[in-house]
Amino acid sequence: MNNVMDVTEDFGTLYHPKSALVFYESKGLDKEVYVEHFDMDKNGTPINAHPLTEREAGALAKALTTDKQKQTAFLNSCGILPTTILHINPSRDKGAVIWYTKSQKRPLYFIEGLGIPCGHGYVPPMVWQATKNSLRVFALLSNSRPTEKTSLYYAPFFNIYEDGRVCMGSVSIDIKNSASMEQFTRAWEDYFFNSYFSHLIGENSPVKGNCVSLWKDLTATGRAFPTTVLKKNNKTLNNLLS
Repeated sequence: MNNVMDVTEDFGTLYHPKSALVFYESKGLDKEVYVEHFDMDKNGTPINAHPLTEREAGALAKALTTDKQKQTAFLNSCGILPTTILHINPSRDKGAVIWYTKSQKRPLYFIEGLGIPCGHGYVPPMVWQATKNSLRVFALLSNSRPTEKTSLYYAPFFNIYEDGRVCMGSVSIDIKNSASMEQFTRAWEDYFFNSYFSHLIGENSPVKGNCVSLWKDLTATGRAFPTTVLKKNNKTLNNLLS
């Protein structure tokens, strides 16, 4: 898939040196510590040396606390846990979320070679499973909140492997360690739907019938997604939890 999102705001923040601290320690058994604060000029040269003030110490403590909070914020909820969330592993290294979305109208982008005009169309109810670096998607028959025994269906899109993994192609994935659970799920949905669908993976169609014809019709008519075209993949939600 090719990303069509405007990423100019995500190039990162440029930091400039503003101040420096030097810690001095006395010799002997009763060691005393003295901290000296330096300002920086426009060339990054230390100037204006003076003892660290209470105000400056408070600012430093606040910065360190904020950084620590960011390190532990990954996949924490901003409030009451949404009912769409099905499972969370909040580990910073192996963090993952499973959630579902109801049928909805989304912007859809297709490469010119598919012959499908870009536009808006209804997509089926979906189950999403994502880590910081990968995404799997599946379809559901109804908008009801799935249970462990709910059957999953192949997601009726392009660029998806048979096991549900999404081939993101040249899309640059950037999930922050400080991302809340809401930011995490919203980012993955945006990555998926704001990218160009380009090709089918494998020899079998993910739907009953022709996938290209299906999306030509849906983007042209705006009608509800016909769940009768979905193909069962012999998995249940419980298979994603193991």
